[in-house]
Amino acid sequence: MDFAFTEDQLAIKDSVARLCARFDDKYWLKKDKEGGFPEDFYQAMADAGWLGIAMPEEYGGAGLGITEAALLMQAVAESGAALQGASAIHLNIFGPNPIVVFGTDEQKKRILPDIIAGKVKGCFAVTEPDAGLNTTALETRATQYAKERIVFGRPIGKNQAIQHPLAESWMNLEAANLMAFKAAWLYDNGKECGAEANSAKYLGARAAYEACERAILTHGGYGYAKEFHVERFLREVMIARIAPVSEQLILCYVAERVLGLPKSY
Repeated sequence: MDFAFTEDQLAIKDSVARLCARFDDKYWLKKDKEGGFPEDFYQAMADAGWLGIAMPEEYGGAGLGITEAALLMQAVAESGAALQGASAIHLNIFGPNPIVVFGTDEQKKRILPDIIAGKVKGCFAVTEPDAGLNTTALETRATQYAKERIVFGRPIGKNQAIQHPLAESWMNLEAANLMAFKAAWLYDNGKECGAEANSAKYLGARAAYEACERAILTHGGYGYAKEFHVERFLREVMIARIAPVSEQLILCYVAERVLGLPKSY
């Protein structure tokens, strides 16, 4: 099995990363403090054509697949935008897909072009006031900090008590990453992907939460300081464990659909 991405797919991620570099950690920290929708980031993504990456070309999209869209979202999250940036655009990218697959020609012509152009924003109605939206996993930078922080004359990253949790988080994030792109590949190839997609959401949210928690512990007291960003990442990543599907419902889905166990609710 070939796990490598194509040159075109990697080019997408590189291009998105370059765009996101214009919106650095200071930008997202300011947004975190002041609140409000990141209109300039959203518009930049729309102007670059990324909102239509998985939409049909005849409506202004790029005609690519969910795999490419997932790579785009991964680049956004990894840039430091985390859930703030990902949540700002992910519904415009993934939300209209049922219209693409099941909508009438009239619905597609009426709805898709404006979504792709960023003229309208996708919305997601939920039944709980505190429910979040995004399912994207993210990685922390525990900031590189473990290499740079010197205690008792040596980088703290030399200590196995620091190394091992970070190494374990890397493995868990990589495993979740593979499951996510397996689900994307199955979908793009017209195969059943419910179990894989749900599992990717569950594993990614858990791995991301654990990585953020360990990043804060690695920073010590600095982990609470907003200047180091990791406390923001931990707050944001909780969304992925709550919405749009809870961890408990995912476990029920896998138990019933994969293991063939009786319905429990």
